[in-house]
Amino acid sequence: MHLATRLALVGLVALSATEAQAHAVMERKEASPDASYRGVVQITHGCAGSPTTQVSVTIPEGVVGAKPMPKPGWQVTTTKGAYAKAYPYYHDAISEGVKTITWTGGRLPDDEVDEFTFFARISDAFVPGQTVYFPVQQDCDKGSYSWSEIPPAGTSAHSMKTPAPGVLIVAAQGGAPTPAPIKAGALSIQVPWARATPNGAKVAGGYLSITNAGTEPDKLTGVSLDRASRGEIHAMSMDGGVMKMAPVEGGLVIKPGETVTLKPGGYHLMFTDLKQPLAKGDKVDGTLTFEKAGTVPVAFTVEGIAAQAPNAGEHQHEH
Repeated sequence: MHLATRLALVGLVALSATEAQAHAVMERKEASPDASYRGVVQITHGCAGSPTTQVSVTIPEGVVGAKPMPKPGWQVTTTKGAYAKAYPYYHDAISEGVKTITWTGGRLPDDEVDEFTFFARISDAFVPGQTVYFPVQQDCDKGSYSWSEIPPAGTSAHSMKTPAPGVLIVAAQGGAPTPAPIKAGALSIQVPWARATPNGAKVAGGYLSITNAGTEPDKLTGVSLDRASRGEIHAMSMDGGVMKMAPVEGGLVIKPGETVTLKPGGYHLMFTDLKQPLAKGDKVDGTLTFEKAGTVPVAFTVEGIAAQAPNAGEHQHEH
Protein backbone atom coordinates (compact mmCIF):
# COMPACT_ATOMS: atom_id res chain seq x y z
CA MET A 1 0.00 0.00 0.00
CA HIS A 2 1.24 3.49 -0.83
CA LEU A 3 2.79 5.21 2.21
CA ALA A 4 0.53 8.27 1.97
CA THR A 5 -2.56 6.06 1.83
CA ARG A 6 -1.40 4.08 4.86
CA LEU A 7 -0.74 7.27 6.82
CA ALA A 8 -4.20 8.58 5.91
CA LEU A 9 -5.84 5.35 7.09
CA VAL A 10 -3.89 5.47 10.35
CA GLY A 11 -5.06 9.03 10.85
CA LEU A 12 -8.70 8.05 10.27
CA VAL A 13 -8.42 5.17 12.75
CA ALA A 14 -6.85 7.46 15.35
CA LEU A 15 -9.59 10.06 14.82
CA SER A 16 -12.31 7.42 15.14
CA ALA A 17 -10.74 6.14 18.36
CA THR A 18 -10.59 9.66 19.78
CA GLU A 19 -14.23 10.29 18.89
CA ALA A 20 -15.29 6.96 20.40
CA GLN A 21 -13.66 7.94 23.71
CA ALA A 22 -15.38 11.31 23.77
CA HIS A 23 -18.64 9.99 25.17
CA ALA A 24 -20.45 12.13 27.72
CA VAL A 25 -21.27 9.86 30.68
CA MET A 26 -23.07 10.08 34.03
CA GLU A 27 -20.75 9.61 37.01
CA ARG A 28 -23.57 8.06 39.06
CA LYS A 29 -24.98 5.25 36.98
CA GLU A 30 -27.73 4.05 39.33
CA ALA A 31 -30.74 5.73 40.95
CA SER A 32 -33.87 4.64 42.81
CA PRO A 33 -37.53 5.49 42.22
CA ASP A 34 -39.02 8.27 44.34
CA ALA A 35 -35.59 9.36 45.55
CA SER A 36 -33.17 12.24 45.04
CA TYR A 37 -30.46 11.92 42.41
CA ARG A 38 -27.20 13.84 42.03
CA GLY A 39 -26.51 13.94 38.30
CA VAL A 40 -22.88 14.48 37.34
CA VAL A 41 -22.22 14.76 33.59
CA GLN A 42 -18.58 13.98 32.81
CA ILE A 43 -17.00 15.48 29.69
CA THR A 44 -13.76 13.63 28.96
CA HIS A 45 -12.69 15.06 25.58
CA GLY A 46 -13.32 17.95 23.27
CA CYS A 47 -14.38 17.73 19.62
CA ALA A 48 -11.43 16.19 17.73
CA GLY A 49 -8.99 18.44 19.60
CA SER A 50 -11.21 21.51 19.89
CA PRO A 51 -12.05 22.85 23.40
CA THR A 52 -15.58 22.40 24.81
CA THR A 53 -17.41 25.70 25.31
CA GLN A 54 -20.98 24.64 26.05
CA VAL A 55 -22.70 21.66 27.69
CA SER A 56 -26.47 21.19 27.75
CA VAL A 57 -28.31 18.31 29.44
CA THR A 58 -31.95 17.40 28.79
CA ILE A 59 -33.97 16.38 31.84
CA PRO A 60 -36.27 13.51 30.76
CA GLU A 61 -39.96 13.20 31.59
CA GLY A 62 -40.39 11.63 35.01
CA VAL A 63 -37.30 13.29 36.49
CA VAL A 64 -38.60 16.27 38.43
CA GLY A 65 -37.50 19.30 40.45
CA ALA A 66 -34.13 19.58 38.65
CA LYS A 67 -31.74 22.30 39.88
CA PRO A 68 -28.28 23.04 38.42
CA MET A 69 -25.15 23.51 40.50
CA PRO A 70 -23.26 26.75 39.70
CA LYS A 71 -19.84 26.21 38.14
CA PRO A 72 -16.99 28.74 38.48
CA GLY A 73 -16.09 30.25 35.13
CA TRP A 74 -19.34 29.16 33.49
CA GLN A 75 -22.80 30.73 33.25
CA VAL A 76 -25.76 28.42 33.84
CA THR A 77 -29.23 28.85 32.33
CA THR A 78 -32.35 26.68 32.38
CA THR A 79 -35.49 26.27 30.32
CA LYS A 80 -38.70 25.30 32.09
CA GLY A 81 -41.96 23.77 30.97
CA ALA A 82 -44.99 21.71 31.95
CA TYR A 83 -44.65 18.00 32.65
CA ALA A 84 -46.90 15.53 30.84
CA LYS A 85 -48.67 15.04 34.16
CA ALA A 86 -48.35 15.92 37.84
CA TYR A 87 -45.89 13.87 39.93
CA PRO A 88 -45.82 13.35 43.71
CA TYR A 89 -43.10 15.59 45.16
CA TYR A 90 -42.44 15.07 48.88
CA HIS A 91 -45.81 15.96 50.50
CA ASP A 92 -47.15 17.80 47.45
CA ALA A 93 -47.39 17.41 43.68
CA ILE A 94 -45.33 19.08 40.95
CA SER A 95 -46.58 19.71 37.41
CA GLU A 96 -43.77 21.80 35.84
CA GLY A 97 -40.05 22.31 36.18
CA VAL A 98 -36.65 22.49 34.50
CA LYS A 99 -36.44 20.70 31.13
CA THR A 100 -32.89 21.62 30.07
CA ILE A 101 -29.78 22.93 31.84
CA THR A 102 -27.01 24.67 29.88
CA TRP A 103 -23.52 25.73 30.97
CA THR A 104 -21.81 28.29 28.70
CA GLY A 105 -18.95 30.77 28.70
CA GLY A 106 -16.24 28.42 29.96
CA ARG A 107 -13.48 26.68 28.06
CA LEU A 108 -12.56 23.03 28.66
CA PRO A 109 -9.41 21.99 26.73
CA ASP A 110 -9.47 18.73 24.83
CA ASP A 111 -6.82 17.17 27.08
CA GLU A 112 -8.70 17.94 30.33
CA VAL A 113 -11.85 16.53 31.96
CA ASP A 114 -14.59 18.24 33.97
CA GLU A 115 -17.99 17.63 35.54
CA PHE A 116 -21.33 19.45 35.27
CA THR A 117 -23.68 18.78 38.19
CA PHE A 118 -27.40 19.03 38.85
CA PHE A 119 -29.80 17.69 41.48
CA ALA A 120 -33.24 16.20 40.75
CA ARG A 121 -35.73 13.64 41.95
CA ILE A 122 -36.43 10.37 40.16
CA SER A 123 -40.21 9.95 40.28
CA ASP A 124 -42.02 6.67 40.73
CA ALA A 125 -42.79 6.71 36.99
CA PHE A 126 -39.72 4.46 36.79
CA VAL A 127 -39.39 0.95 38.20
CA PRO A 128 -36.26 -1.12 38.96
CA GLY A 129 -34.74 -2.54 35.79
CA GLN A 130 -35.54 0.45 33.61
CA THR A 131 -32.90 2.86 32.27
CA VAL A 132 -33.52 6.61 32.16
CA TYR A 133 -31.52 8.59 29.58
CA PHE A 134 -30.18 12.15 29.84
CA PRO A 135 -29.30 13.44 26.33
CA VAL A 136 -26.30 15.79 26.34
CA GLN A 137 -25.32 18.39 23.72
CA GLN A 138 -21.59 19.20 23.72
CA ASP A 139 -20.46 22.21 21.66
CA CYS A 140 -16.86 23.17 20.99
CA ASP A 141 -14.92 25.96 19.29
CA LYS A 142 -15.02 23.74 16.23
CA GLY A 143 -17.60 20.99 15.97
CA SER A 144 -20.07 19.44 18.39
CA TYR A 145 -21.47 16.15 19.63
CA SER A 146 -25.11 15.31 20.27
CA TRP A 147 -25.06 12.47 22.79
CA SER A 148 -28.71 11.60 22.25
CA GLU A 149 -29.08 8.09 20.79
CA ILE A 150 -31.40 5.94 22.93
CA PRO A 151 -31.49 2.19 22.26
CA PRO A 152 -34.84 0.45 21.71
CA ALA A 153 -36.09 -1.57 24.67
CA GLY A 154 -34.15 -4.82 25.09
CA THR A 155 -31.11 -3.68 23.08
CA SER A 156 -27.68 -2.34 24.02
CA ALA A 157 -26.19 1.10 23.44
CA HIS A 158 -22.66 -0.30 22.94
CA SER A 159 -22.84 -0.18 19.13
CA MET A 160 -24.14 3.40 19.02
CA LYS A 161 -21.79 6.20 17.99
CA THR A 162 -23.40 8.93 20.10
CA PRO A 163 -25.31 7.23 22.96
CA ALA A 164 -27.18 9.30 25.51
CA PRO A 165 -25.87 8.83 29.08
CA GLY A 166 -28.04 6.30 30.89
CA VAL A 167 -28.86 5.69 34.55
CA LEU A 168 -30.13 2.29 35.69
CA ILE A 169 -33.10 2.34 38.06
CA VAL A 170 -32.56 0.03 41.04
CA ALA A 171 -34.54 -0.76 44.19
CA ALA A 172 -33.78 1.46 47.16
CA GLN A 173 -31.12 -0.04 49.43
CA GLY A 174 -32.29 -1.26 52.81
CA GLY A 175 -35.87 -1.89 51.70
CA ALA A 176 -37.61 -5.22 51.90
CA PRO A 177 -37.09 -7.58 48.93
CA THR A 178 -39.57 -7.02 46.11
CA PRO A 179 -42.09 -9.90 46.06
CA ALA A 180 -42.48 -12.02 42.94
CA PRO A 181 -45.07 -10.73 40.43
CA ILE A 182 -48.55 -12.24 40.44
CA LYS A 183 -49.27 -13.90 37.09
CA ALA A 184 -52.73 -13.88 35.53
CA GLY A 185 -52.73 -15.00 31.91
CA ALA A 186 -50.62 -12.50 29.95
CA LEU A 187 -50.69 -10.05 32.86
CA SER A 188 -48.07 -9.58 35.56
CA ILE A 189 -49.12 -7.69 38.71
CA GLN A 190 -46.33 -6.14 40.76
CA VAL A 191 -46.23 -4.95 44.37
CA PRO A 192 -49.82 -4.27 45.46
CA TRP A 193 -49.71 -1.84 48.40
CA ALA A 194 -51.90 0.63 50.27
CA ARG A 195 -51.44 3.58 52.59
CA ALA A 196 -52.18 3.33 56.28
CA THR A 197 -55.26 5.21 57.47
CA PRO A 198 -55.76 7.24 60.66
CA ASN A 199 -58.41 6.10 63.10
CA GLY A 200 -61.86 7.04 61.92
CA ALA A 201 -60.91 7.32 58.22
CA LYS A 202 -63.35 5.61 55.88
CA VAL A 203 -61.28 5.85 52.67
CA ALA A 204 -57.97 4.25 51.64
CA GLY A 205 -55.82 4.31 48.52
CA GLY A 206 -54.34 1.26 46.79
CA TYR A 207 -51.48 1.06 44.28
CA LEU A 208 -49.69 -1.46 42.02
CA SER A 209 -48.22 -1.99 38.54
CA ILE A 210 -49.68 -4.16 35.77
CA THR A 211 -47.66 -5.36 32.76
CA ASN A 212 -49.31 -6.88 29.70
CA ALA A 213 -46.91 -9.33 27.99
CA GLY A 214 -49.58 -10.56 25.56
CA THR A 215 -50.63 -9.51 22.07
CA GLU A 216 -54.10 -8.23 22.97
CA PRO A 217 -55.25 -5.49 25.34
CA ASP A 218 -56.89 -6.33 28.66
CA LYS A 219 -58.88 -4.10 30.98
CA LEU A 220 -59.01 -3.70 34.77
CA THR A 221 -62.74 -3.42 35.44
CA GLY A 222 -63.15 -3.97 39.18
CA VAL A 223 -61.37 -4.08 42.56
CA SER A 224 -62.21 -5.13 46.09
CA LEU A 225 -60.65 -5.11 49.56
CA ASP A 226 -61.72 -7.32 52.47
CA ARG A 227 -61.86 -4.33 54.83
CA ALA A 228 -63.86 -2.07 52.50
CA SER A 229 -67.43 -2.15 51.26
CA ARG A 230 -66.57 -0.73 47.85
CA GLY A 231 -63.59 -0.43 45.51
CA GLU A 232 -63.15 1.80 42.46
CA ILE A 233 -60.46 2.72 39.92
CA HIS A 234 -59.72 6.45 40.01
CA ALA A 235 -57.64 8.93 38.02
CA MET A 236 -56.05 12.04 39.52
CA SER A 237 -55.02 15.04 37.43
CA MET A 238 -54.10 18.72 37.70
CA ASP A 239 -56.54 21.28 36.29
CA GLY A 240 -55.52 24.91 36.60
CA GLY A 241 -53.31 24.11 39.56
CA VAL A 242 -56.10 22.20 41.32
CA MET A 243 -55.84 18.46 41.95
CA LYS A 244 -58.96 16.64 40.72
CA MET A 245 -60.02 13.01 41.12
CA ALA A 246 -62.66 11.00 39.27
CA PRO A 247 -63.60 7.34 38.66
CA VAL A 248 -62.29 5.71 35.46
CA GLU A 249 -65.42 4.92 33.50
CA GLY A 250 -65.46 1.57 31.69
CA GLY A 251 -62.24 0.28 33.23
CA LEU A 252 -58.50 0.86 32.83
CA VAL A 253 -56.99 -0.49 29.58
CA ILE A 254 -53.58 -2.22 29.65
CA LYS A 255 -52.25 -2.35 26.09
CA PRO A 256 -49.95 -5.12 24.78
CA GLY A 257 -46.35 -4.53 25.86
CA GLU A 258 -47.42 -1.75 28.24
CA THR A 259 -46.89 -1.32 31.98
CA VAL A 260 -49.54 0.73 33.77
CA THR A 261 -48.53 1.97 37.21
CA LEU A 262 -51.18 2.99 39.72
CA LYS A 263 -49.56 5.36 42.21
CA PRO A 264 -50.14 8.47 44.32
CA GLY A 265 -50.94 11.44 42.11
CA GLY A 266 -52.11 9.37 39.12
CA TYR A 267 -54.23 6.31 38.50
CA HIS A 268 -55.00 4.57 41.79
CA LEU A 269 -57.50 2.35 43.57
CA MET A 270 -59.97 3.90 45.99
CA PHE A 271 -61.46 1.78 48.80
CA THR A 272 -64.41 3.34 50.62
CA ASP A 273 -66.50 2.65 53.72
CA LEU A 274 -63.66 0.92 55.57
CA LYS A 275 -64.73 -1.60 58.20
CA GLN A 276 -61.49 -1.11 60.17
CA PRO A 277 -58.36 1.04 59.76
CA LEU A 278 -55.32 -0.04 57.74
CA ALA A 279 -52.17 -0.12 59.89
CA LYS A 280 -48.62 -0.05 58.60
CA GLY A 281 -47.30 -3.60 58.25
CA ASP A 282 -50.74 -5.17 57.67
CA LYS A 283 -51.41 -7.41 54.70
CA VAL A 284 -55.01 -7.12 53.51
CA ASP A 285 -56.57 -9.47 50.98
CA GLY A 286 -58.39 -8.16 47.95
CA THR A 287 -59.15 -8.93 44.30
CA LEU A 288 -58.62 -7.40 40.88
CA THR A 289 -61.08 -8.19 38.08
CA PHE A 290 -59.95 -8.09 34.45
CA GLU A 291 -61.96 -8.34 31.25
CA LYS A 292 -59.85 -11.26 29.94
CA ALA A 293 -57.69 -12.49 32.85
CA GLY A 294 -60.70 -12.78 35.18
CA THR A 295 -60.67 -12.29 38.95
CA VAL A 296 -57.21 -12.36 40.55
CA PRO A 297 -56.63 -12.58 44.33
CA VAL A 298 -54.00 -10.15 45.64
CA ALA A 299 -52.72 -9.05 49.06
CA PHE A 300 -52.07 -5.36 49.69
CA THR A 301 -49.10 -4.55 51.95
CA VAL A 302 -49.87 -1.47 54.04
CA GLU A 303 -47.19 1.25 54.11
CA GLY A 304 -47.04 4.53 56.05
CA ILE A 305 -49.71 7.22 55.85
CA ALA A 306 -47.51 9.52 53.72
CA ALA A 307 -45.66 6.82 51.73
CA GLN A 308 -45.13 7.58 48.04
CA ALA A 309 -43.93 4.09 47.09
CA PRO A 310 -43.78 0.58 48.60
CA ASN A 311 -41.11 0.12 51.30
CA ALA A 312 -40.61 3.89 51.28
CA GLY A 313 -41.68 4.70 54.82
CA GLU A 314 -43.28 7.90 55.94
CA HIS A 315 -40.27 10.24 56.14
CA GLN A 316 -38.79 10.89 52.74
CA HIS A 317 -37.39 14.39 53.23
CA GLU A 318 -34.10 14.92 51.39
CA HIS A 319 -33.52 18.67 51.59
